[in-house]
Amino acid sequence: MTRRPCAIYAVGVICASLLVVGIGLVVGQVFRTLMHERLKREIVLVEGSRVFESWKTPPPPVYMEYFFFNVTNVDEFLQGEKPEVKQVGPYTYREYRYKDNVSMVENGTKVSAYNTKSFVFLRDKSVGDPTVDNITTVNIPSWAVMNKLKDSFWKASLVSMWMSSMGSGFFTTRTVDELLWGYEDPLLARVSTSNPDVEKVFGLMYKKNGSNDGEFVYHTGQQNYMDYGRVETWKGESKVNFWTSDQSNSINGSDGSAFHPLLKKDERLYIFTPDLCRSIYMEFEKEVEVKGIPAYRFTPPRSVLASKDENPANEGFCVSPKECLGTGLLKVSPCRKGAPVVASFPHFHLGDPKYAAAIAGLSPQAEHHQTFLDLNPTTGVIVRANKRAQVNILMSRISGFPKTRTLNETVFPVMFLNESVTIDDASAARVHKLLLIATLVSNFPLIIVGMGAIMLTVFIILLYQARKQKTSTEEDTSYSPVSDKEKDDSQNGTYIGLSPKAEPQA
Repeated sequence: MTRRPCAIYAVGVICASLLVVGIGLVVGQVFRTLMHERLKREIVLVEGSRVFESWKTPPPPVYMEYFFFNVTNVDEFLQGEKPEVKQVGPYTYREYRYKDNVSMVENGTKVSAYNTKSFVFLRDKSVGDPTVDNITTVNIPSWAVMNKLKDSFWKASLVSMWMSSMGSGFFTTRTVDELLWGYEDPLLARVSTSNPDVEKVFGLMYKKNGSNDGEFVYHTGQQNYMDYGRVETWKGESKVNFWTSDQSNSINGSDGSAFHPLLKKDERLYIFTPDLCRSIYMEFEKEVEVKGIPAYRFTPPRSVLASKDENPANEGFCVSPKECLGTGLLKVSPCRKGAPVVASFPHFHLGDPKYAAAIAGLSPQAEHHQTFLDLNPTTGVIVRANKRAQVNILMSRISGFPKTRTLNETVFPVMFLNESVTIDDASAARVHKLLLIATLVSNFPLIIVGMGAIMLTVFIILLYQARKQKTSTEEDTSYSPVSDKEKDDSQNGTYIGLSPKAEPQA
């Protein structure tokens, strides 16, 4: 056997081996499975893991924007006309957040922490000075007190006289700084003299600068990667007690700061948010890209805040059978000391159109008012997010307060916030590197298949050349006339040249 046939057979064997092994690995997804198992082991909330430090102190900058609804026709509204508002904002703050008092519990299977937040005003990202700009809006302290006394006619009548004497109306004009961080309200100060539990100071973000929402206990994800970052307890409880059903009171999902790796489009992501006193869920909407990083966008569907008629599972969020609001609204008074506070998406996005139509100046648009999370599906890392929520006050006629007789029930918008974050360049570079490694490892079998394909091409070329050479050799060794005489001999059809016969020697 010559060297060339040996080489051809060797190439054939290598080609077949690479193709069989490569295709087997592709079909079995061996390397992809190995990479996924590696991610599951590394993305856990334990000391020394790839994500632990960034979980405790997230590097991307977070911004909190506040938009207020300035009421422009208070007197006309009190006389029964449609209210008119003008959106003013944003007033932007840099939000610094970190996990405080982090400790491993239950033999290292869970981790406890406090989510501390602080805010610093950013003038260059704001429309004005919050200490100077005035906003006319609903007088929340007055409505909170009135709502608290709605079942006691005599107490309500007494407080009504107090309000008249001290000039506490249904609306108030305050600076943005006062509305956010607090001011001493005269009505609350008067009520606190007989009820020490009542705070004299009111502010939408009062006592929330440099504070936390209480202790959270999270799953580390070591035992099950799907539990990574999932909230086990809040303030020592595995469920809340604000609502009327076990399903509504359950604490589901993460706190919105961590999500498990290897996300799928068909899964529903749950998030527990103390601001709403409940868990909400988000579903896949579309694929996006942020700084070159592929991501899945998850958004809360309409069913999250749908009415009980539209989504019977939401019946447990009704404060009472008579206090079941329509689609797009959530009355959070149970966790707001009884104040008639209603949460919604900005401009009543995803809500019943009648709520936005009742207020002149509102125009819900998904682009500006939608809450969303953009998550890299491989790592679960948040690459961009916008949490948007609106604070409203339920205004209605209240027994004992004669001035409310002219009012129709109205869900009145006060302000909405937009908490946003986009992954920073350094973190994005690390994610890119990790995704590159994951892609190379996962696709290594394809590289083997590609090498097999190349060897197959070489094998075919060698076979072709060998075949061609063999044909050429056969043509060279086949019969051919030794002279032109066979053509010229008319007597013999063939002229055969023979060597002369040797004479035998004597």
